[in-house]
Amino acid sequence: MTQANPKNSNQHQGNQEGGLTKRHAFGIATMMIIAFTTFAMAFVIIGYAILKYSYIHDGPLTTEQVFEIEKGTGLSSISKKLKHQGVISSSGTFKMFVKFDGGETSLKAGEYAIPPKASMRDVYEILTDGQAILYPITFAEGLTSAQIIRKIVRTDSITGVAPTIPTEGVLLPETYMLPKSMTKTELVKKMRAEQEALIDELWSDRAIGLPIKSKYEAIILASIVEKETGVKSEREHVAGVFMNRLNQGIRLESDPTIIYGITGGEKLGRGLRRSEIARKTDWNTYQISGLPKTPICNPGRAAIAAVLNPMVTEDIFFVADGSGGHAFAKTLREHNNNVKKWRKVERDRKRAAKKAKKKAEQ
Repeated sequence: MTQANPKNSNQHQGNQEGGLTKRHAFGIATMMIIAFTTFAMAFVIIGYAILKYSYIHDGPLTTEQVFEIEKGTGLSSISKKLKHQGVISSSGTFKMFVKFDGGETSLKAGEYAIPPKASMRDVYEILTDGQAILYPITFAEGLTSAQIIRKIVRTDSITGVAPTIPTEGVLLPETYMLPKSMTKTELVKKMRAEQEALIDELWSDRAIGLPIKSKYEAIILASIVEKETGVKSEREHVAGVFMNRLNQGIRLESDPTIIYGITGGEKLGRGLRRSEIARKTDWNTYQISGLPKTPICNPGRAAIAAVLNPMVTEDIFFVADGSGGHAFAKTLREHNNNVKKWRKVERDRKRAAKKAKKKAEQ
């Protein structure tokens, strides 16, 4: 039997103890890392939960407030402005969640009504959904493009430089609801787009057999109808008369076309002179056959619709009847009688005006 070497035995025991010590230390280190990671994750989760709560919890506003985002303003500036105006409680939290939700580029310029107690998430949704405060601006039917541009330029609430006057008849006059962020040029672009969309819509449902060969011709005739009558119920009738005249090769003989050739659509301020009726221009339908060269104003929806679906009538004449409307006729004899009645109305009005003036001077 070989006797064990005490030295080797001690060395082996030492190696075992050293290995146990290292494994023990490694195990402790691992447990510490796990504990630290768990603590850190718990800290992050709790921190996120706190931030999330503040993001979705009621905000500091006690009354409704209007908040404006100007064009080109970045998220950081918007967040600081919201905090400064007391809309939100933390600009950093708002900014973080907006970035997290991927909505940084969705914040739209404009004015927004922020309700009381709106949370930061509510504010974010209002600003990204584009629920901006809208302001009305109304353009009357029958305005020329120059007159529309003048009104836009005079409207201080619409920003930007003065737009170039567009071609006559390409704008749709109506009431527009505009965000404060819309510029003058953008409004003109919108009015053009609305008119194009409208004529496309109505053109597809037009009556069969009209002497109108294009959408542009429809706008030209609609502009004349617009200037001839302000009575809604008469538009289709007036359009029907003009259709008859075009079909029969009779000149339209519309007074507003003479005025447009003289003033470009501005008010004449007096009656027409014989020399002006006899003067040939690209618009004077007493002197040219068919339609004028261009529209004489920007017609509204009703006038365009009337031209594309006019009244079926045998009338080829109409004249003012003194009540704000017109008297229509199929024959020249009927028309001449209606003209006599209108002339009498004019004479009576002049006499009444003279009497009123004389009485006022006494």
